[in-house]
Amino acid sequence: MRQKTLKRIGSILLPYLPYILLTLLCAVGTVFLTLEIPILTGRAIDCIGGFHQVDFDGLVAVLRTMTAVILLTALFQWLMNRINNYITYSVTMELRRAAFAKLQRLPVSHVDTHSHGDYVSRIVTDADSFSDGLLLGFSQLFTGVLTILGTIGFMVRLQPRISLVVILLTPISFLVAKFISSRTYRMFKQQAMDRGDLTEFASERIEQQKLVHTFSYTDATKAEFQRRNEALRKSALNATFYSSLTNPSTRFVNALIYGVVCFFGAGTVLAGNLTVGELSSFLGYASQYSKPFNEITGVITEMQNAIACASRLFELIDAEPEEDHGDYELPQDMRGQISFRDVAFSYNKEQPLLRDLNLSVQPGQKVAIVGPTGAGKTTMINLLMRFYDVDQGGIYIDGVDIRQMSRASLRQKFGMVLQETWLQEGTILENLRLAKPDATVEEVVEACKASHAHSFIKRLPNGYDTRLGMDGGSLSQGQKQLLCIARVMLNLPPMLILDEATSSIDTRTEMKIQEAFGRMMEGRTTFVVAHRLSTIINSDIILYMEHGQVLEQGSHKALLEKNGKYAALYYSQFKI
Repeated sequence: MRQKTLKRIGSILLPYLPYILLTLLCAVGTVFLTLEIPILTGRAIDCIGGFHQVDFDGLVAVLRTMTAVILLTALFQWLMNRINNYITYSVTMELRRAAFAKLQRLPVSHVDTHSHGDYVSRIVTDADSFSDGLLLGFSQLFTGVLTILGTIGFMVRLQPRISLVVILLTPISFLVAKFISSRTYRMFKQQAMDRGDLTEFASERIEQQKLVHTFSYTDATKAEFQRRNEALRKSALNATFYSSLTNPSTRFVNALIYGVVCFFGAGTVLAGNLTVGELSSFLGYASQYSKPFNEITGVITEMQNAIACASRLFELIDAEPEEDHGDYELPQDMRGQISFRDVAFSYNKEQPLLRDLNLSVQPGQKVAIVGPTGAGKTTMINLLMRFYDVDQGGIYIDGVDIRQMSRASLRQKFGMVLQETWLQEGTILENLRLAKPDATVEEVVEACKASHAHSFIKRLPNGYDTRLGMDGGSLSQGQKQLLCIARVMLNLPPMLILDEATSSIDTRTEMKIQEAFGRMMEGRTTFVVAHRLSTIINSDIILYMEHGQVLEQGSHKALLEKNGKYAALYYSQFKI
């Protein structure tokens, strides 16, 4: 899995190859100039021969050169950091864009079976962690490797025999780092999963804060949060602890190497084969040689976390999108005849829901669906809109199987008002124009008057230009539902779906809305899901459903005369 993720990251970085080569060039310049400092330092020391034996002219010349080298090094480092930041955050932006775009194309079944907080954690938190690791890789990995190679070259030039000792001891640092880092990937993957789980839980409880307080569930919520928080603490502690062992372990090995260099170097100076300045330069290189190992091991640790987070992002990006092989376009003058033929469907294959469902709806008819919770009422709507596809049988509109139609074409022919309202952040006018982007203000106002939303909109501080927060902000549930009704009325399609469309509206307003619905449904095939049976007594067809099957079908009058389950449900609401 890790190797596959690394290859994927490499392919993503391929378009940025020119920038990577440029930052590599800057890294070469930075390292080369940095490695000149110990040489210049050694020359400065050799300019000081003893008491009253200082070569001031030579010392000043060395200091001038050293100042120029330091300034040029700073310039290369600044340019390298700018390029690295551009590459890192451009790649992260593209990954976030790809992940969010895939989220828009995922089937409803995928979204229904995955926690929404985990999606947020992958797109936001995991992407941030990936960018941090990638940035460290560019900023420290390049310079670290080049520093190691450069210091080896300079040390060999100064004293080959001592350099050989340093090189022979180097693999110990690599082995220690590899042993620890190879075991931290799994821990960082678990940490990312626990973080997503905690994000999902916190997001859900914040959204349902009123419900939590209503049912006095605060103590249980705190306890559950603490449990998940503790799981994250443990996984984060394990990942951090084991990864943090890398740096001190390699530091210890590098300190031993430095001690060996000092021992052999002192002997070489006493033998007259090395000057004090050259020994100082060599020790500087030995120190610089060991420093990248500490940085690289830190980068490797951070990269384990970045790779783990990247793999979670790739899982989302690679998820199977919603298949849409249909290309049939419904004509503008469609009739709206709908039929269910031997339809079978279940969310869980071990628990069948709809079985042998047959229904024929003529153009312009109003079909009401009633029954107890879990009967399959909303499932019928999900199938009709192709949020899910049937397991067996087929659904036909004007004789054409809806699976032959593109989902976009099919859904454009339906207007939906659901019990759950949906409003985005923006003005009321912008929210209403989602149904018809080119609608004039006059058209919007007329739709709002028809839905009885105009009066409360005019009482708002800025009327139709009032900005709403996420999901309608401070508007009441009834006001939000009126806006959703107005949005459908703004651009009436040939077929309608009303799923508890007036559930949050007071009785008086509901009576007015039903009048508007009556005008809206004229000549349009309409499906109505309702619990208040007073709203559907004038329907052409009433379906009574239980356990995924239509047990009774007919008009309101016919079903009352039958005195079956529908009649029992109706009288339970109205009989005194």
